[in-house]
Amino acid sequence: MEQAGEYRIPAERAVVWRSLNDPAVLARCIDGCQSMEQLADDRFAATVKARVGPVRATFDVALTLTDMRPPESYVLEAEVKGKTAGFGKGTAEVALADADDGATLLSYRVVGRVGGKLAQIGARLIDSAARKMADDFFSAFHQAVDPTTKPS
Repeated sequence: MEQAGEYRIPAERAVVWRSLNDPAVLARCIDGCQSMEQLADDRFAATVKARVGPVRATFDVALTLTDMRPPESYVLEAEVKGKTAGFGKGTAEVALADADDGATLLSYRVVGRVGGKLAQIGARLIDSAARKMADDFFSAFHQAVDPTTKPS
């Protein structure tokens, strides 16, 4: 699975960077997130209840930030385990840039793979679910950093 996108966040880059590294903000923005804990400056653990096609499960998620260049970019490495539902592993390159109007442009590129039951449901369904999860996350994130505006 490969995916890329760009979102305009109506806040200064430093605010967006802090919010992307705040477990409380992340927990509010990830649909189905039951817990989010920061284990170290560069590591998080989460439990997320999600549905991907016919597969519904609770997933344990380990996140590690590497190649950090505050407040410009980092690489997010994720390992996801869903007991009987399967597993996933991926890397996301996240970059922040200033927009002309004081907002921040957030761009990302994800490469990942899944196994177990998740792999059996097909790439098209996985890609569609991943796109929806990203759009839902960034819509909620948009509201978290600037609750006075509607997402674009």
